[in-house]
Amino acid sequence: MKKLIVNADDFGLHTLINQGIIKGYREGFITSTSIMPSADAFDEAVALAQDEPKLGIGIHLTLVGGVKPVLPKEKIASLVDAEGCFLPDYVAFAKRFYTGGVKSSELEAELRAQIEKALVSKLNITHIDSHQHTHVLPGINGLVRKLCNEYNIKRERIPKEGYTFSGGFQAGIGRKIGRCGLSFCADLARLSADGEGIKHPDYFFGMLAGGHLNAKLVGNIIRALPEGVSEIMTHPGLETAPLAKLYAWHYTWETELASYLSESNKELLKKYNVQLANFGDL
Repeated sequence: MKKLIVNADDFGLHTLINQGIIKGYREGFITSTSIMPSADAFDEAVALAQDEPKLGIGIHLTLVGGVKPVLPKEKIASLVDAEGCFLPDYVAFAKRFYTGGVKSSELEAELRAQIEKALVSKLNITHIDSHQHTHVLPGINGLVRKLCNEYNIKRERIPKEGYTFSGGFQAGIGRKIGRCGLSFCADLARLSADGEGIKHPDYFFGMLAGGHLNAKLVGNIIRALPEGVSEIMTHPGLETAPLAKLYAWHYTWETELASYLSESNKELLKKYNVQLANFGDL
C-alpha cells in the first residue's frame, strides 16, 4: 500500500504562510504541517490549527533562519547573533556548533522551551522535525531523540531523499552536494531512531527541489511513490512576492501551494491508489 504524508513547513513564520498551509489542507491534499514555536505568527497558527483537529502538527525545532528564540537571548547567547536572532542558515550554525561555540546546556534549554510551548498549545502534535533539518546533524540528533522520548513524541522526520532522485528538477551542483550531505546525516539519524523505537516514514521527497516544487514536479513524485509510507516536504504560501521581500530563499510559495490544489494531481492520487496520512497514522 502506498501512503503519503504531505507536510508543509514553517507554520507560524508569517501570516501568508499560515493561510496558505490551511488553504492547502482544506482545499488540497496537504495533510500535515510543522509549527515554529518561536516565530512571529505562532499564535495565529495555533488558532487556525485548533479549528482543524485532523491536521497533523509537527514541532519545527528552530535554531537557524534569523528567527528569534523562545528563551531570552541572555540565556542562550551562544545560539544567537548580536541582535538576539538565530544564525542565518545551517551552514553558519554547523560552523559554530562544530567549533565548540554552542553551549550544550543552552541548546537543550532552548529546544525544551520550544517543545513545551508547542505542547501547551494543546494542538494535535504528531512528530518532531526542524528548520533546515538541523535535528539530524550528528551531535544534535542524540539530544533530539532524548527529548522525543522524554516528551513522548515518538515520531520524527527523516529527511533522507534518494541520492540520485531528481523527479525532473534541474538542480545545480551545490544543491546536489547539500542534498547528499543531509541525506547522509538523515541516514545516521534513521538508524538511531530505529534503535529507540521512534517511528518515521519510509521515504522522503522534496529536498532537492525544496522551495521550488510545482504541480508537474509533485505529479512526478506521486508517480514515483514506492510501496510504504512517503513524506513530501513542501513550503506553501498565499503570495510569493511579499514573502520574497522578507526571506531571501528564492522560494516559490504560491506555486507550491497550487501543486496541492491541482485537480490533475488529485486524480493521480486516485490513479495510483495513494492513501493520504499524517505522522500520527504511523
